[in-house]
Amino acid sequence: MRAHTAVRGLLFAVLGLALLAPPGGAHAVPERDLTFMSYNLYLGSSLDPALDVALLPPDQQPAAFVGAVAQIYGTAVFTDFPTRAEAIADIIAAEEPDVIGLQEVTNWIAQATAPGSTARPPSYDFLEILMAELASRGLDYEVAGVSDNANIGPAPLVSPGFGCVTVVPAPDCVVTLQDRDVILVNDATPALHWGNAQSGTFEAQQSIPLPGGLEASFGRGWVTIDAKYRGRRLHVANTHLEVSGFGDVQEAQAQEFLAGPAEGPGADVLLGDFNSAADGSTTDSYDLLTDRFRDAWAVNPQDPGDTSGQNQALTNPTSLLHQRIDLVLVHGAVSPIEADVVGDVPFRSQTPQQPRPIWPSDHAGVVATLRFR
Repeated sequence: MRAHTAVRGLLFAVLGLALLAPPGGAHAVPERDLTFMSYNLYLGSSLDPALDVALLPPDQQPAAFVGAVAQIYGTAVFTDFPTRAEAIADIIAAEEPDVIGLQEVTNWIAQATAPGSTARPPSYDFLEILMAELASRGLDYEVAGVSDNANIGPAPLVSPGFGCVTVVPAPDCVVTLQDRDVILVNDATPALHWGNAQSGTFEAQQSIPLPGGLEASFGRGWVTIDAKYRGRRLHVANTHLEVSGFGDVQEAQAQEFLAGPAEGPGADVLLGDFNSAADGSTTDSYDLLTDRFRDAWAVNPQDPGDTSGQNQALTNPTSLLHQRIDLVLVHGAVSPIEADVVGDVPFRSQTPQQPRPIWPSDHAGVVATLRFR
């Protein structure tokens, strides 16, 4: 009796395992989903005041440039990246993306020039600040790749509140703006392995005229990694193309991107602020890119998915997002499953008597879940 009972129990156990097994038996392919995020952190200010200096008569440009630098730096201080980084880290903690492409990962380096000076202008390394906020939330992200782009400065800085008062005969303080694009990988994602980080800058660049006949370039570039996930190979590229006001340069950068770093071994995933409206209203770069790549946002055909447009002080009480220029694009054996916009609501209330930044960035982020075949 006991022998028959044991055999019958074994049969039931085997049958139960068979019913629980995935369709196709031992050769069934498990789902291979990864979540990707693209987020422009916002350098903290518009650079337009510096660009406008070139429109003035040459004799007015040096003083106007000093004023423009003071305005740009002052706005960057006001928009308060340390506080914004807390909000961005909260968004990342809620979404837990496996791979993140960040743009405008700025490093503001402000310093006094004279030994013993009492001037103390603050510096802000956006990458260091954000990584600390992620770690404080128990998140384990690793910097997988960095593109070092613009390096503008040192420029004379007037900021009386921080002790930076004079520029003649020598400035009390100087400030440098460094721009980076960064790829982060979630080390907590099982079976995701990455390597072969590459980066570079585009040959096509828009120069910025400076007083005295000098020029500076924003030095836009790209960063890529190759990865493996549960037997599938993938290539991830992150970039930030030129603004739409310089459309010819932007489109040349898009062509360079497609001709080189955009494709690699396995399925391709492009992340970035492409500065080209998906509705075709600004430049042709979106069409160039989507001739070869598929837009993950296509899973939301009725949703405009706008990602750009908050004011430069981040104080607007209602959202001004009006263009979709931040994208997740795919090519090869990968299918978008879901896509969402994040960071499109204020992270705190506005104070009308003394307005303060209430948006995490002037951009919203885009998050897409992709299935690798």
